[in-house]
Amino acid sequence: MLLYTITIFLSAFLLFQVQPIMAKIALPWFGGSASVWAACMLFFQFFLLMGYLYSHLVVQRLSPRLQSALHGAVLAVSLLLLRMQPDPSWKPAGGEEPVLRILGMLASTVGLPYLLLSTTGPLLQAWYARTYQVAFPYWLYSVSSLGSFLALLSCPVIIEPALGVSRQTQVWSAGYVAFCAACAACAWLAWRSRTAEQPEAQPVEPVQDQEQTIHLVENSVENSPEQQRPAAPAWHDYLLWVLLAACSSTLLLAVTNYVCQNIAPVPLLWVLPLSLYLLSFIITFGSEKIYEPGAYLGLLALALSGLTFGVIKFDGSTRLLYVILLFLAGLFICCLVCHGELARRKPHARYLTGFYLAVSLGGALGGLFV
Repeated sequence: MLLYTITIFLSAFLLFQVQPIMAKIALPWFGGSASVWAACMLFFQFFLLMGYLYSHLVVQRLSPRLQSALHGAVLAVSLLLLRMQPDPSWKPAGGEEPVLRILGMLASTVGLPYLLLSTTGPLLQAWYARTYQVAFPYWLYSVSSLGSFLALLSCPVIIEPALGVSRQTQVWSAGYVAFCAACAACAWLAWRSRTAEQPEAQPVEPVQDQEQTIHLVENSVENSPEQQRPAAPAWHDYLLWVLLAACSSTLLLAVTNYVCQNIAPVPLLWVLPLSLYLLSFIITFGSEKIYEPGAYLGLLALALSGLTFGVIKFDGSTRLLYVILLFLAGLFICCLVCHGELARRKPHARYLTGFYLAVSLGGALGGLFV
């Protein structure tokens, strides 16, 4: 269990660390225009969604041993192709549109590693659930969010002041090698898991009479895999997961844009709303006892009213600290409700990857909408 926890935490930490590193590499080549940042965010959101789709297809379509073998092989290929410094041929020669060049540069450098890092949470949770026969391993998503949270906070406070871009790429590459080793070990554990094998046939004892025969048949029907299989989520469950994730993603980006552009264009202020967004995942998925719908609905109404009041009444005369705190508190409460409902409605581990795919799709749609 400890190995799964460390691997998921490390993958989330590296996932959030590589984004500012690659953005800083792109800045001298393409400048700091809004289109550059938008292209970077588009790339990372798209590859995150593709990583969740990969996890879903692998778990649903392949046998347990084929899953381990395939993922181990892809990890090995990613190590061979690992290259954090982009090829100079991607550097623009003049004033051409930079978006396609940015996407090509990111794909050729960190595309495959980023894709594999994004698969780790859903894939390893599915392996963990199968190996240890756990129906709801979603607390590991809280571990993943904690890794992202600490990576986000450590970047401007610790890593940026201490290391240059070149040194950051070296440290990140070393961390990725460690991640591949840990993930390969998890794949090996999943390969050796007893639950990955077909259960051995049990010897059938002689039946003494007709009454005992009927009793054995009834028990076999009640305990058959079809009877024990958990109910599959309906289409409206998937739709609700997408909408809840889209709501929180929309609020995150909308509040971030409003606070950073209309209220206080302070450097790195965007870290605060994103940190609260991740913190809400940590809280709601870390414990089932924290979120109670009845207790939070009143707070939700108060938060939405506060956000509306702040937009209408802010004219520059109010102290900026109070306005920023109002928006951050409103965002945090709304994210707690959205993510608390997601955690409350999570399916059995058998359908775990579909749940995460829907959440990822909702997050991408929310960003696209904003």
